[in-house]
Formats: sequence, structure tokens, C-alpha cells
Amino acid sequence: MHEFKLKPGFKIGTATAATQTEGGDLGHSWNEWYKKGHIKDGADPARADKHYDLWKEDTELMKSLGFPVYRMGVEWARIEPQKGIFNEDAIKHYTDEIKLLNSFGIKPLVTLHHFSNPGWFDAMGAFAKTENIDYFLEFAKKIVSAFGKDADEYCTINEPNVYASHGYFFGVWPPGEKSFSLFADVLSNLALAHILTCEKIHELFPEAKVGFAHHSRPYVPKNPLNPLHRFYAWLGRKTQLESLEKAFYFGRFEWPLTNFLKLKPGQYSDFIGLNYYSRSVITGPRDGVKENVPVNDLGWEIYPQGLVECAEKLHKLLPLPIYVTENGTCDNSDAFRSLYLYEHLKAISESELPFERYYHWSFTDNWEWLEGESARFGIVHVDYESQKRTVKNSGKFLSAVSASGGVTDEIYNWYVKGQKYRTNREPEQEST
Repeated sequence: MHEFKLKPGFKIGTATAATQTEGGDLGHSWNEWYKKGHIKDGADPARADKHYDLWKEDTELMKSLGFPVYRMGVEWARIEPQKGIFNEDAIKHYTDEIKLLNSFGIKPLVTLHHFSNPGWFDAMGAFAKTENIDYFLEFAKKIVSAFGKDADEYCTINEPNVYASHGYFFGVWPPGEKSFSLFADVLSNLALAHILTCEKIHELFPEAKVGFAHHSRPYVPKNPLNPLHRFYAWLGRKTQLESLEKAFYFGRFEWPLTNFLKLKPGQYSDFIGLNYYSRSVITGPRDGVKENVPVNDLGWEIYPQGLVECAEKLHKLLPLPIYVTENGTCDNSDAFRSLYLYEHLKAISESELPFERYYHWSFTDNWEWLEGESARFGIVHVDYESQKRTVKNSGKFLSAVSASGGVTDEIYNWYVKGQKYRTNREPEQEST
């Protein structure tokens, strides 16, 4: 028997980010990173899905699939193209999109910062400088005030650990810095920005729910008997998870973070926002993957139980409702995504934890940062040349699970049966 039921009141939706879907050469950090030749397949984020033009069609498609919740982002560079100068047409565009979602019975969860900065903000040092936090607060105040009661759920910042480590320690994302002290400063300032934004949103709308989208994963030493493996696993947990969580959730700053503004401790989240994709098997300072395990098209291990493992730790730290703000996989042929969804949703449903939302990453295929257009995460296929949308088998599966409140044997047999993963010891699947 493959049947399971979703938790009572549990809602399934999808997630996207503005930079990855909207298109447009806006002078933001990723437009500039592309122009410097850093995108693996040479794909221009100015194309992406053209969602800024096709938002009505995309929203109608989402409605047709019956998803009641949607996590969306706004593009800061579009809203404030020059320091202190706001684009009222862009604000109206997002306001209209929010209103259309609500009219279709789709509740928006709005992300304010998802890896992308306006060029002028980068030129000032972005989040590497504490004094720049005020610019983000003004932007947040502007957009939250504009949305009013049409949007009452927010993620302040998406995956602050990924933004800080990739851009300031590993140097593979903009601005390309390689400094542990800069990484620590940026992560500290992101925590301060989150706390102050959380307070500002609650000041404007006391009933609003505010959190952040936290990228969490198990960090395990490849060889538990190897002291170096154990040390780097501890270091990963400490710098990427534990210190960050204490700062963002409670305003308690521990090494390597610093409370530059001397903000008071408190509770700075109304829900646990969990982004989960894989686990890290550690031998050194970079992520690793165990041998002979199921992997996706990017070589990430598929480890469904890790979602619940991460959620358990976060809920023990802060016993609040859990939103899976991102979960998904790169599967260019849509050959195993339904199986992936099935196993992760089943793990959630069998858990005793208070999961309330699941936002699949992503709604449409999109411009996937350094991977460009080569890595497909969507349940809706996008032909980038024609911009035609086609619902994938996995999209029909997720829609059926949402409508049925779980998985029946009939749904399983139709969409999941026969799918299997490849392992990282097998030849890679042909990508299409």
C-alpha cells in the first residue's frame, strides 16, 4: 500500500524568485555577474521566464492546478532602481499580482530579499556594511505598506547562509569575495536586517506573520572516526546553522556572528521557514556527497528523511508551525520528480511535527543562478525560446495530491509507479 493522507489543514503550493523568473536587464547583482561571464551555460537572466510580462497567464495556470498557497518574491532593483527613488509602476505591478492571487483563492507568502541586490546597493558594500541595513528597511517598509492587508505573510530574507557563504567566502556568487570575516559580517548584518524588518512589519501590521527561509541540511562526517571530518561537520553546523538560528530567531549572537547594533534578544519569527534539498557528507570545508546514493541531475543526494531531521531540530529550538518554504529537485527529464515529491510529502505526513505548508521549488523552470537555464526544477516546463508553458507529469501529480488531501493507490500507480533514481555510481541520465 502506498497511500497516505496529508495532515489536517496542510496546504501545498509552489515557490519562485523574482530574479529567476521575471526577466529584465535591471542592473542588479546577477545581471552584472552574468555580464562578467560567470554563468555556466551563458544564459542571460534578462530572459528567464518573462514572468513580469506573463504574470497573469502564470497565475491563471497556478489557479487551474488548484494550489491554495504561493511563495513569491519581489525584485528590489525594479522597485528602487536608484537609491531613494521608487518605481511606483513596479509597485503597482506587484500589488496587482497580489490582488489577483487573492481573487483566485491563492494566499501569497512574500519574500523581500532573494539573493539579488540593486547595483547601487552593491556599490555601497551591500550587507557587508551595517549602515546599509537602513536602505533595506526603507525598501521593506515601502513594499509592505503598499501591499497592506492584501499580503500578511512575509519571508524577510531567503537563505542568508547561502547568500553569505557563496558570495563572501567561496566567492562563486556576486560579489565574488573570499573572506571568512566578510562572510561573518554579512551574516551578522543579515540577521540584524531580519530582526529590524520583522519589528517594522509587526509595527505596521501586528497580525502579520513574519519569518525567513532558512536553508538547513544535515552535516555528517563522512568517516565518524576521522577527527578532521568531525571538526568540519561541527564547523558547518555551527557557522551555517546553529549560530545563524540563534541570531535570526532570538537575537542572540554567538561566534562567528556579532550584534553590531546591540539589539535586544527576543523572538523574531512567527513560523519556521525551512528550505530543504539534501544533506552534506563532510570531509573538509566544502559540501560532499556520500557514494552510491540516489542523486539528482546536479549530483545532490536525494535524502527525504533529512527534511524531518532538520525540522525536528528547528522545532525543538523554536516550537512554532513549520512551513517548508522550499523543497524540490533538479530533474531535467521529469523522470523521478514525482517519486521525489511522494517520498518527501510522505515523510512530512508521517511526522508528528506541526507542518502546515509545503512550497515546492519551483512552479516553473527558471534561471537557476550559476546553472543558468540548464537546471530544471519546475513542475511546469518552460520553453525559453517560445516561453510556452507545459505542465509536467510531476505538476499533475502534485495537483492531484493537493486536491485529494493525500496519495491514493490510484494516484501513486498513475504518476509514481515505475519511477526510480539513479545513483552517483551509475552513468548520468541524458538531460533534455
